[in-house]
Amino acid sequence: MTLTAVPRTDLEHLEADRRGRAAGPRRSWASPQPFEPRDTPVRELPGLERQWGRYAARYRLRTFVIDGIVASLVATAVMLPIFGPDAETVGLVATGVVGLWILTGFFRGYDLKELGNGPVEFQALARAGAAGMVVLITASYVTKAEVSRFLVLAGVPMLVAAVALARYVHRKVLHRARARGEAMKRTLVVGRAGAVTEITADLARATYHGHDVVGVCLPSLDDEAPASTPVLGAIADVPQVVVDHAIDIVIVAGATLRGDALRRLSWALDRVGAQLIVAPDLVEVHAPRLTLRPTGELSLLEVEVGNPPSRMLAKAALDRVLGTAFLVAFSPLLLLAAFAVRVSSPGPAFYRQTRIGVDGQEFTLLKLRSMYVDADERRRALLAQNEGDGVLFKMKKDPRVTPVGRFLRRFSIDELPQLVNVVRGDMSLVGPRPPLGEEVAAYADAVHRRLRVKPGLTGLWQVSGRSDLSWEESVRLDLRYVDNWSVAMDLLILWKTLRAVVGASGAY
Repeated sequence: MTLTAVPRTDLEHLEADRRGRAAGPRRSWASPQPFEPRDTPVRELPGLERQWGRYAARYRLRTFVIDGIVASLVATAVMLPIFGPDAETVGLVATGVVGLWILTGFFRGYDLKELGNGPVEFQALARAGAAGMVVLITASYVTKAEVSRFLVLAGVPMLVAAVALARYVHRKVLHRARARGEAMKRTLVVGRAGAVTEITADLARATYHGHDVVGVCLPSLDDEAPASTPVLGAIADVPQVVVDHAIDIVIVAGATLRGDALRRLSWALDRVGAQLIVAPDLVEVHAPRLTLRPTGELSLLEVEVGNPPSRMLAKAALDRVLGTAFLVAFSPLLLLAAFAVRVSSPGPAFYRQTRIGVDGQEFTLLKLRSMYVDADERRRALLAQNEGDGVLFKMKKDPRVTPVGRFLRRFSIDELPQLVNVVRGDMSLVGPRPPLGEEVAAYADAVHRRLRVKPGLTGLWQVSGRSDLSWEESVRLDLRYVDNWSVAMDLLILWKTLRAVVGASGAY
């Protein structure tokens, strides 16, 4: 069905959004066949043998089996001391494993769109565990059967944690495969040259998401083409391009298509079997700040512009409780490091410096001294050798750093006294790095947004490269955190910080 057969009202919508020069005949996106059937040698397309579709079913099956094996081992370890080695225990273990499979599947824990990408699969496990605890408690109440409290309050969380850890390892194997270009989702980006270039670059940096951008579609073939990605057609050609190039996912950038045209494109992609993703013009704003609000015939996207008091209270509680626990746990290491600093070079063990905190308030930052006492005076003489960009001063081989200080910095031990700042309330466990006053004075306008939350002992910058990051990249990560932080994100960053510190990546 060609465009000439489309009703006049449809023509008006299509012409408004697909008016550019296209590679092929224009076809109705609402028709039963929005593409031209032709013999395309799809099997000969480069990279097709590495497509996610060839891995997906096996990956899901392996995930299913891993869940079952780990759940069986944990359930046996928990139930054997309670019920003893008999047939009843075997039946209970089998019931627990089947229950985990059912509940995890119910909460989309085996959805191919989420496996290996995004937090949904881990959220599914957590919800399955919570639902399992409710089921056990309800069954005990209804049947009057005695259910072990240890089984409910400790056994189920242990099982969920073990399965989540096994999935994490399995997921890392997938990410390494994707870094080699395997198990990728063939992706088409649609939009204007600037927007598609930005999205393509972002996807190329985050290979673990599995997007292999095979090409782009511009509003018109007369538009200037991106430098690094082939142009496969115009917007009007999208369904045909999807069929010809075995596309899995179509990403539409910004306001490239109007609402009605975007809706029609979803109809066409349903016919050709591809997934539609819309990249809105909102920059670095993620869940939980976004909420879809159906209003009348519209789908309105609400952006949360403040932080609910409950979330702020939860973050404060997390900081005080974990901060105190970490301070107690690391106090022997802290005292030993302070002694090493004190005896290895003249000067105090601790270094105090005025930093800028939340909303521009000054506070005194505590660190173990990792430099010689005249470091601040020597800094001016070293400015010409600054290896950092933006407002930061960095030197990989800074002569002001003592031998002991170099070791402390490598493993971030010099930062441990900031746990005192966290307990006091000057800082948070997670947040942007605490800046100097002179750095704040040199901030560009948007960078002041970093001061909206308390500075952190660690942050996205810490788990994404530490000192190896450019100033621009550090700012981007800090602003992303300020706009999207949550308690769950804080816990994830704390976990990743441990890995970054142990590996000593980007520290000098």
